[in-house]
Amino acid sequence: MLYIKKITSDTVVDFAAEELKKYLRMMMPEGGDIGISYEREAIDGFRLGLMQDLGLDTSDAEDTALDDILYIDCNEEGGVIAGDNPRSVLLAVYEYLRRNGCRWLYPGVDGEYIPMKDIVPVRLRHKPAMRYRGQCNEGAEFQRCMLETIDLAPKLGMNVYMMEFRVPAQYYAGYYEHRFNSENRPPEPVSDTTVLQWKRMCEAEIAKRGLQFHDIGHGWCADPFGIDSAKCGSVIDDGAVPEENRQYLAMLSGKRGLFMGKPQGTNFCMSNPKARGMFVRCVLDYAKKHENADYIHVWLADDFNNHCECPECVKKTASDWYMLLLNELDGALTEEGLDTRIVFIAYADTTWAPLEERIKNPSRFLLMLAPISRSYTSGLPEDGIKAKPTSYVRNNIRRPGNLEEYFAQFEEWRKTFDGKSISYEYHFWRPQTFDVSGTVIAERVFKDIRDYKKYGISGIIEDGSQRSFFPTGLAFYTYARALFDGDITLKEIREEYLSAIFGEDWRDFYGYLTSLSEALPYSYLNGSMPKGHFAPERRAQIEGIKEITARGRELIRAHYTSPDRVKTVSVRLIERHADFMDMLADAMAEKCEGRDAEAKALFERLRLHIGAEEAEIEGYYDHMLWMSFLSANVFERKTAK
Repeated sequence: MLYIKKITSDTVVDFAAEELKKYLRMMMPEGGDIGISYEREAIDGFRLGLMQDLGLDTSDAEDTALDDILYIDCNEEGGVIAGDNPRSVLLAVYEYLRRNGCRWLYPGVDGEYIPMKDIVPVRLRHKPAMRYRGQCNEGAEFQRCMLETIDLAPKLGMNVYMMEFRVPAQYYAGYYEHRFNSENRPPEPVSDTTVLQWKRMCEAEIAKRGLQFHDIGHGWCADPFGIDSAKCGSVIDDGAVPEENRQYLAMLSGKRGLFMGKPQGTNFCMSNPKARGMFVRCVLDYAKKHENADYIHVWLADDFNNHCECPECVKKTASDWYMLLLNELDGALTEEGLDTRIVFIAYADTTWAPLEERIKNPSRFLLMLAPISRSYTSGLPEDGIKAKPTSYVRNNIRRPGNLEEYFAQFEEWRKTFDGKSISYEYHFWRPQTFDVSGTVIAERVFKDIRDYKKYGISGIIEDGSQRSFFPTGLAFYTYARALFDGDITLKEIREEYLSAIFGEDWRDFYGYLTSLSEALPYSYLNGSMPKGHFAPERRAQIEGIKEITARGRELIRAHYTSPDRVKTVSVRLIERHADFMDMLADAMAEKCEGRDAEAKALFERLRLHIGAEEAEIEGYYDHMLWMSFLSANVFERKTAK
């Protein structure tokens, strides 16, 4: 009989022990029960706990609460599984199991591969490649999906989970109102109260795993001034602004009010001391009530060229006012004795660094680059940043078009702030919907992670759908493993993942997927080629997609069922994807000829057909996200000839 003995008394270590027990019993179903106890002085069995409690060196951790160190020294009967913080103990348990052949490939039980075998010795001391490794909710989300993705995160070696907005109603509405699919699934709206309760449930699951919880982001420019940030994502009547608070909103063209009717897009008058005070008190009150938030993200409005034009605001750049505001927030938090960490963002107008103001207490803050307008057909250059920073012009900025341009501006930021910096990325937002194979984004995210590391970025939080597994989860798995392991190659990740979901013929499936990308390239589908979607010479190539999927269906039939559940799920998902590709090819064949109406009608056929199958694949495929971006960026746009 095996025993698990907890050296450290902690709820996350308790959970780690239960997870180790569960998967060991699955691996060895006839091995009998596995006892769990708390024995601080234990010398046998599996000993789980903090490295500090076991007398192990943690000197290479700059901050043991933030830096993860995994320590494993086990034989066939047990041994030490430890970390420098409770979360790292759980990460070490999953890494021990992974080294024994366990794989977590999609969210949920159908995404697991747990071999039936005896355990083998594992010895490891590992510090992940990046400090911050995580994701943020986006797209259309439903609660089971949220709980399963939180569960998956540490199994893949990630340590951060962010939930954007005080009440993320817009993300839940995307699913429960069945946007882009109400013909197949009648709307079933949920209240803001329910969404708030579900967010708290997610927070409890995040805490159970010891993950860093990052909270809020946008919405701070609404709540302090009597505008409900739960309405972020909506367009509302300007009359919803309390008249006594209108004076605090940004002035544009001589008027103060909502920017294009959007609470989420509205800035405030940052030169007004009373307005800044209202803002600071709102954040302070939230921090006092939500001490479970390891980091609170304090961002401005989610739009650009919309900062206040009053005579006082124009005296400083948007980023200078932002620094002044954050220093006042730091003072208020310090006065209350709160050690809450704050994330501030180089985004939209604050992509440009401040000219005068500086953060006074860098230890509280984390700087985050958010390159939302970058191209995903290129990354950082191999031979260094050649682009030059540009000057900020109030309400007349041009957002950078590629990552090199963003870094030219970001290097100016880092001259003003000597704390840690991370990136808020978008590979699994709009970009993934233009990658029909999932292989292009996998390659892009791998290279981006290595480049970010080279340029001193301490981690990444991905803003993207929680259901980024269509046609496979290769790109998302690549993201997680590359953040965790700085030495692993893309080829190794690809083989590890695809062999687990397809078996020994995984190369045939990979070849099939890359053939689809060659027929309908990422750079063409996202419209970044010079002619956009008008390219009649591509018609034969696009029509050839059906020949590719016909060959793919032969491969699918040969592997249609498997004793391993995850392989069956993966092949059936590829089958649904083949249907998707056939119909997308029909629509794109018309689009490349400039026949917009015919293309749109064929896209509608795709939307309704895949929508009818959504419930079958909704754990992996975000119908609202795919349909909204393909519609807006391809089929709603007139073809430029």
